[in-house]
Amino acid sequence: MRAITRLRTRTLLSATVLSVAAAAAVAAPASAAPNQYASRIAGHVYLDDNTTGSNTIAAFDRHADGSLTSLPGSPFNAGGSGTGAGLASQGAIQTTGDGRYALAVDAGSNQVSVLRIERNGSLDPVPGGVVSSGGVDPVSIAVHGGLVYVANAGAAAPNLTGFRLTPDGRLIPLPDATVALPANSQPGDVLFNPTGTKLVATLVNSSQIASYTVTFGGHLRAANGSPFPAQGIGPFGSEFRPTEPNQLFISNAHNGAGLGTVSAFNDGFDGTLFSIGSSPFADQQTAPCWVIITPDGRYLFAVNTGSGAISRYAIARDGRLALLGSTQVSASGGVGAVDPGLSPDGRTLYINESRIQAVGVFAVHDGTLTEEPGSPVALPAGATAAGIAVN
Repeated sequence: MRAITRLRTRTLLSATVLSVAAAAAVAAPASAAPNQYASRIAGHVYLDDNTTGSNTIAAFDRHADGSLTSLPGSPFNAGGSGTGAGLASQGAIQTTGDGRYALAVDAGSNQVSVLRIERNGSLDPVPGGVVSSGGVDPVSIAVHGGLVYVANAGAAAPNLTGFRLTPDGRLIPLPDATVALPANSQPGDVLFNPTGTKLVATLVNSSQIASYTVTFGGHLRAANGSPFPAQGIGPFGSEFRPTEPNQLFISNAHNGAGLGTVSAFNDGFDGTLFSIGSSPFADQQTAPCWVIITPDGRYLFAVNTGSGAISRYAIARDGRLALLGSTQVSASGGVGAVDPGLSPDGRTLYINESRIQAVGVFAVHDGTLTEEPGSPVALPAGATAAGIAVN
């Protein structure tokens, strides 16, 4: 009988403890308990520091909640040299689609570096992975599978130079794959469309867009009439729509204060560019230099370097843009904010705020942006970062 009484007492006490614990869990704020999901490492963020002398790459762990923490060992030596100043370009650093390699321009030594991405996100130089860019002042890289093109912006002889990326991470120059661009045209961005069948380069100084189809051998075939006149002064950042590989969007950065625009084109089968709707579309800001599109193809964000804001657009099925509004970048780093990068799930936008040596972090929800607590996150000392890659 005493044993039964003790059992009943223990059962009642256990139930009471569980009830109190459950009530406390409900009453406690969410921040009171550790959020294992938020702390999980979901990927990484890399920036080309473009540091004077030995160039380095800043690396961050990207957590599931979008927050960033510096990766142990960061910054990593790239192998070439930087210039110690910002690069007027988009795409100075890229990661391969399989996540195995990072490719970065070394503008101070006219080289490109390939680094192996280890499982923990750290970077190791590939033996023999630092090669000539094929010109002067490399500023932008395009990668699709094993095909790579580099934009060299040297004023006297700007060009696009092609390479093959081998499975072990070496860049091999592609024979007869250097394409001359107009002198003093200043390429600002080079990129493939999602299928790797098209390639475009923005020419900032000459306000033109060079457009090509890509042959099976990886060579470029210029469209008739290329380079085409841009729809504004200083075409700069560019992006193909992930869900519509023939829709192309280009920012026009140098129209003047409050006069920035974004152009929308259909890229024809032969590389000819056709304007969409009433393109270009106003963004009511200054110097929209960098653009990015969400993975689902629904929204476009343009970073306005001159006014320190991010313009937000909805993209219609046919490629027309509707301006939703703008979001100010942090007060300390807004003016001068440059390259954007999106997490693969499209839930977090990262902004290279190189003027204050930091990375801004914004939550993305149905075309709206909200800067996260703890943003911006500091870059390594001495960084003059150019480009951002997110995986």
